[in-house]
Amino acid sequence: MLFTWRLCCSPGIAGATWRAGPPGAVRRPCPGRGRLSPMTRVAPKGSPVGPLRDQALAYAGHQVHVMRRREAGTLLAWAGELAGRTVLDVAGGDGYWAGRAVRRGARAVCLDLARGKLEFGRRLHGRPALVEGDALALPFAEGSFDVVMSVCAIEHFDDGPSALAEMARVLRPGGDLVMSADALTRADQWPDLFARHRERYHVKQTYTGDHLVKLLDERGLTVVRQTYMFRSRRAERLYLTLSAKGGRAGWNAAAPLSPIVARSDRRNPDGHGSVVLIHARKRQP
Repeated sequence: MLFTWRLCCSPGIAGATWRAGPPGAVRRPCPGRGRLSPMTRVAPKGSPVGPLRDQALAYAGHQVHVMRRREAGTLLAWAGELAGRTVLDVAGGDGYWAGRAVRRGARAVCLDLARGKLEFGRRLHGRPALVEGDALALPFAEGSFDVVMSVCAIEHFDDGPSALAEMARVLRPGGDLVMSADALTRADQWPDLFARHRERYHVKQTYTGDHLVKLLDERGLTVVRQTYMFRSRRAERLYLTLSAKGGRAGWNAAAPLSPIVARSDRRNPDGHGSVVLIHARKRQP
């Protein structure tokens, strides 16, 4: 199977390093400046492609589980109209969520350090461009993207504030940042579960909404809206229990609970929770 990645010669994108490509992957210069050219995919005849196949592969893959769909779906909805816009998913794993942006007409890039996840992402149809790179040193120039997204990634970084600074740097003025993070506002009530969660998923730091608002403001972004998920004490304990003891398989097995948790969130105050979602906009200079 041949995959061709096309990259425009622009100060915004041309610095990218496409390390995760398969043998035969090529870079081709494109006319124009400042725009990412669509990636073309050539599949063999009879190849089973489509949304259902993508979902099956993603759920069998790395980071996607059923309970995360509401979280990522909310972030993508907050990003607004995506047709024709450039989107970067930071620490996006196999590119599944960035692929949702592609299906909405975006020209999307998924960046991750884990080569195994990126290689798995090559199996998805309608996927974004896949880049092996570091969130603390994004290989793109300032103002390269209209939208930057990151789904529960910042808590795993050694230096989350520096990662936010990089996201802000590559976002154009007026562009949208949509992100989520582990908040776990009541984690001190279940220290053993919290410790297992942190060890299992290499969580370096949790972030409340107020903390992120401050960090983003210092980096030139104004928060437009925020919300918590798994708001009640019972829901937050469920989150930690599934995370610490069940892993991805446990989350998928708990899929029937997703609408119950969503209904519970609507009934509880929006000031606590396991995960915080943020939509911020980069201020004009």
